[in-house]
Amino acid sequence: MGDGALIVAVAIKGNNSKTKGVVRWALQQFASQEHVVFKLLHVQPRDSHSVSSTRSNSNTTTVYKKDVDRKTREMLIPSRDMFAHREVELDIMVLESDDVADAISKAVQDHGISELVIGASSSIIFSWKLKRSNLSSRITDVTPRFCTVHVISKGKLLNVRKSDVDIETSIADERSESQFSSSSHSGSVNSTSSHQFSSAPLLFQRIQALSTVNQKVGTKMGTKKDIDTHHNRAASLDVDDTKMLNQKGFYRTNSSGIGYGGGSEIHSRRSSLTDEGSSSSCYSDPTSSSSQVNKDFELEKLKIELRHIKGMYAVAQSEVMDASKKMQDLNQRRSEEATRLKNLTIREEDAEEVVEMERERQEEAENEAELVRECVEREIEDRLEAEARAEDVRKEKQRLEDALEGGPLQRQQYMKFEWEEIVEATSSFSDELKIGMGGYGSVYRCNLHHTTVAVKVLHSDKSSLTKQFHQELEILSKIRHPHLLLLLGACPERGSLIYEYMHNGSLEERLMKRRPNADAPQPPLRWFERFRIAWEIASALYFLHTNEPRPIVHRDLKPANILLDRNNVSKIGDVGLSKMVNLDPSHASTVFNETGPVGTFFYIDPEYQRTGVVTPESDIYAFGIILLQLVTARSAMGLAHSVEKALRDQTGKFTEILDKTAGDWPVKEAKEMVMLGLRCSEMRKRERPDLGKEILPILERLKEVAYNARNMFAETLNDRHHHAPSHFYCPITKDVMENPCVAADGYTYEKRAIKEWLQKNHKSPVTDLPFPNDSLLPNHSLLSAIKEWRSHLIK
Repeated sequence: MGDGALIVAVAIKGNNSKTKGVVRWALQQFASQEHVVFKLLHVQPRDSHSVSSTRSNSNTTTVYKKDVDRKTREMLIPSRDMFAHREVELDIMVLESDDVADAISKAVQDHGISELVIGASSSIIFSWKLKRSNLSSRITDVTPRFCTVHVISKGKLLNVRKSDVDIETSIADERSESQFSSSSHSGSVNSTSSHQFSSAPLLFQRIQALSTVNQKVGTKMGTKKDIDTHHNRAASLDVDDTKMLNQKGFYRTNSSGIGYGGGSEIHSRRSSLTDEGSSSSCYSDPTSSSSQVNKDFELEKLKIELRHIKGMYAVAQSEVMDASKKMQDLNQRRSEEATRLKNLTIREEDAEEVVEMERERQEEAENEAELVRECVEREIEDRLEAEARAEDVRKEKQRLEDALEGGPLQRQQYMKFEWEEIVEATSSFSDELKIGMGGYGSVYRCNLHHTTVAVKVLHSDKSSLTKQFHQELEILSKIRHPHLLLLLGACPERGSLIYEYMHNGSLEERLMKRRPNADAPQPPLRWFERFRIAWEIASALYFLHTNEPRPIVHRDLKPANILLDRNNVSKIGDVGLSKMVNLDPSHASTVFNETGPVGTFFYIDPEYQRTGVVTPESDIYAFGIILLQLVTARSAMGLAHSVEKALRDQTGKFTEILDKTAGDWPVKEAKEMVMLGLRCSEMRKRERPDLGKEILPILERLKEVAYNARNMFAETLNDRHHHAPSHFYCPITKDVMENPCVAADGYTYEKRAIKEWLQKNHKSPVTDLPFPNDSLLPNHSLLSAIKEWRSHLIK
């Protein structure tokens, strides 16, 4: 910004038509001037969120601040584009203050702003001078006096508060004009004649000229008496004329000096006085000199008349030229208006044709919509009939199966424990055995039936959690999956659940290193283990979402609810908030919560949080956040935004967000997992990938990459020098299993070996009892344990 530049500030409040009017007026008024700089002022309230930031995480304040700055920039874009269109220099100043007037006044003082343009509501136009409590008047009052303030309403100037410089300039102009008028009347007759003829009105020039001629005539007279008489008449004329001039319309103004009115009366009086003086001169001096004086007087009188006529002709000619120019402008405007009217008529006709076409199209669309609605109704009726028939068939099939098998199957597939057993095993719920505590109750580690288990006991005063208890009991007693926490038993009378014990705690504790009470320090999870865990979680979710007859949505998926066994095999637990939903669009497949969405903040689906509608895509959102945490080992708050920012950066910041404790990440595969996590955590559920068609294939490929990398060095070692646990060996082949499967007798065998056994024998090789059936189930947990054991050989 150079010295001497005109600084114009435009204060705006928001993005609306009033703001555009203020900006448009400022550009029209000042943009055409040279050396002008515009400043766009916007005052936003101080961040009230920062008051509570001392008690919360600083990242929350940062995210909130960035969100406010983003909204402010978006609001200023239209005004900024208007300045950019005029190609003027612009500075945008966003001020933070609770007092708008004080903030603008300080900005004017600090930056030396010469012109300030502000907006005013149209409702205060008539009360501008009556009520001075509105914001515009307050800004006008507190703005420094060296700045001129323009108040704009509806794109027009409502009020101007001039600066001290403008006021002093105006006073100086008025004084100079007053001095000029005074000097014009106080000069000599000759100087008055020569100066006043160029600026004063023609009638006044004529009166002055007549006075001059009368003085000349008095000078040439012979006797003193005549001279005195003539001077007395001239003085009388001047005095009377002066009075008449003051009474008949002469006035002084600041701009043009002297105006006039009623000149005919003054002229007639001056003529009569002149004729009277001339006759008296003739009678007093009969000589030839008197005749010569009369001729000179008449000649001078004619010259004055001629000068007056020329002036009137010039004025008339100027008026004619102005009138002609106005006529040409009017004709041009009339031609333009006629052309515009013609164009409007053509556009109106075109619009009527378009409206008619749209009306016809609307009628056709309504007819088609009616036909489609009828078809849909018929299809719904047919589908309902088909569903009713299918339900009848299912019930009949179930009845036949129950009749063949001797009655309905036992629904509760879990072991019941007595309350006294649980109290004794936990040493009356000793604090030394407590391994977890939450709003639902406490978790204890103990031994029941010679097995280490985890017992979850609800609080005695938490009767509202009974529904969650029965929900978790009902779901876990009916389904089994290698990566779902295994329910061993329950004590329904006291609200207690018994699970298998997970030695390595939760995934959150391992990622965030928050397990100080562990039996031994645990090494961080390596990157290939995290790829495997991601696949295990996805496979368990797919099992829940494809459950029959209705899918199961977990609704509280987070690292704290993903547990790890001694071999870091992951299992999803805490399904107390799970919900069975109906995905049939003809049924009410949505669940609306009376107390708001359930779950954990930062993992709740935004669409579910906004609408209360729970769908399987709600778990996909939480799974996406977990994928990002597996790669970064960071908190979930604002994680998606920071990861996406690092991913877009071209200076290598992506590798900085990777958890260094996981080892040397393969950058390509890590980036692929991060991009998958960002897609899963999209705000809208329809933009998230499908779990079975997109997510699982990608994670399956990443798991194979991790498996190959882990076994790359294990192949060079001699496994025979290391003794594996006994349950890793197949009872048939006596070797460590490669593909373990669980047979109908409850024992695990090598898949190839047990298939060959079943082809020749129908009894168990361990119990020597007949197999109930030939079904084989993959033992993923044991397979993961075997792979983990082999991975330790490379240490």
